Amino acid sequence: MIAGERRHLLNLGYRLLGSLAEAEDAVQETYARWYAMSREQQDAIASPAAWLTRVAGRICLDLLGSARVRRERYVGEWIPEPVPGPAEWLTGRADPGEASSETADPADRVTLDESVGMAFLVALEAMTPAQRVALILHDVFEYPFAEVAAVTGRTPAACRELASSARRRVRAARPGGAAPDSATSATSAAGQAALVRDFQRAWHTQDLNSLLALLDPDAVFTADGGGLATTATRPIHGAEQIARFIVEVSRQVQATVTLHERPVNGRPGLLVRKGGETSAVYAFDVVAGRIARIWVVRNPEKLRLWGAE
Repeated sequence: MIAGERRHLLNLGYRLLGSLAEAEDAVQETYARWYAMSREQQDAIASPAAWLTRVAGRICLDLLGSARVRRERYVGEWIPEPVPGPAEWLTGRADPGEASSETADPADRVTLDESVGMAFLVALEAMTPAQRVALILHDVFEYPFAEVAAVTGRTPAACRELASSARRRVRAARPGGAAPDSATSATSAAGQAALVRDFQRAWHTQDLNSLLALLDPDAVFTADGGGLATTATRPIHGAEQIARFIVEVSRQVQATVTLHERPVNGRPGLLVRKGGETSAVYAFDVVAGRIARIWVVRNPEKLRLWGAE
């Protein structure tokens, strides 16, 4: 049944596009093209699953080209859309114990692993569309380069080189040239959760020295408001500058917001609530026991999955 491929296609689309909304559109377009064919045309396709993947990949490749132009006009920094943990995904709420009458189809869930970690997704943004497609299809989904070539319209040898250059870009994007998923081995999820908890405590107490102790000296803070929410429009570099910015933000909003520990793209993060609504999501990259990067998504259009109390 081709309907059973929806989850796979959504997983593919999200990794390729960094946007769940765009991934859903790509999947819908893929199925629309399938159902636009006659029954005879459908029956002539030896592997419908492979056909769907190939078409979805091509649609995403086209979308990546147009997305680059759109993001050049984007207000401030563009950060991939954060996705919550499985409980929040299924219920549309941030508290796992809460029920919902409008539960999402479990087949729509994005599988959470290192390839949807924020560090990896951000690194993908520096790649050309073809590099991104080659890396995701081959390294994440384990498609042979012959299949990748069918999506990109290039030779298998060219796709092999695209994936190789993409890996170099990924390594270059990490502190010290480490692979993005090294955070998992260097700092366990429990270790990152403890750091995030300490960050939350320092945020509440406006403890500058504690924040400095948690942050890597060369840490980078990036926020995405999309012109729809107030936030820093340029990345903030350096532990001291970031700590002072966070303390100032806490002083301004502490009386009106609450912070909650929540998984963000499969890793410990923070959810900011104001008046029962989600106003921001914090994702962290931890390297060698310190917070190396912080991504804050405030654009409300990217927070639709995070629900309300």
